[in-house]
Amino acid sequence: MTHRVSSPVSLFATLLALLLPSLAFAHVDAGEGAGFLNGFLHPIGGLDHVIAMVAVGLWGAQLGRPALYLLPIAFPLIMALGGGAGAAGLWLPGVEIGIALSGVLLGLAVLANVRVPLWAALVPVSVFAVFHGYAHGAEMPADGSPLLYAAGFVIATGLLHLCGIAIGMLWRWPRGQWVVRGSGAVIAGLGGMFLFA
Repeated sequence: MTHRVSSPVSLFATLLALLLPSLAFAHVDAGEGAGFLNGFLHPIGGLDHVIAMVAVGLWGAQLGRPALYLLPIAFPLIMALGGGAGAAGLWLPGVEIGIALSGVLLGLAVLANVRVPLWAALVPVSVFAVFHGYAHGAEMPADGSPLLYAAGFVIATGLLHLCGIAIGMLWRWPRGQWVVRGSGAVIAGLGGMFLFA
C-alpha cells in the first residue's frame, strides 16, 4: 500500500519538475534566432503554454478512449493552423486571454472530472489550440525556417500532452484520482493568475 502511494506521488513530482522550466511566458523577443530548437523551446519555456498542454493530456486520460488519443492529436493539428495565421499576420483578438482561459477552463474540467461527448471536448480544445498556435506563429522570428520552427513547437506540444497523459493514467487508482484532480486545480489556479496578471 505504501509503495502504491509513493509511486504516483514520485511520478507526479518528477513530471512536475520537468514541466516547470521557468515561470516566464514563452514569448520570443524580436531578433532571436528561429528554427527547430527555438520552436521546440517556445511552448515548454512558458508556464502559460505548459499548463494548457498538460491539461489536454490529463483531460483526455480522464475521458478515456477515444478522447485519450484524439484530444492530443487535434490540439497540435489545429495549433499549426493557428500558427500559420499568426505567421501570416492575420489579426486575432484576445490571444493572451484565450491562452489564460485555456488553463483555467481545462484545469477546471480536470478538477471536476467533466464528462462530455467527444465533440464537446474537441470544440474547446480546438479553440484554445488556435490561440496557442497563433501566439507561436506571430512570435516566430523572420530569420529562420518557418517549417522547422513549426515542427519544433508541434513536437514539444505533443510531448507536453504525453506528460499530461502519463499523470492522467493515475486516474485508475483512488489516490491517483486526487493527484489528477489536484493537478487540474493547480492548472486552473495558474491560468487564473495569468488571466488577472
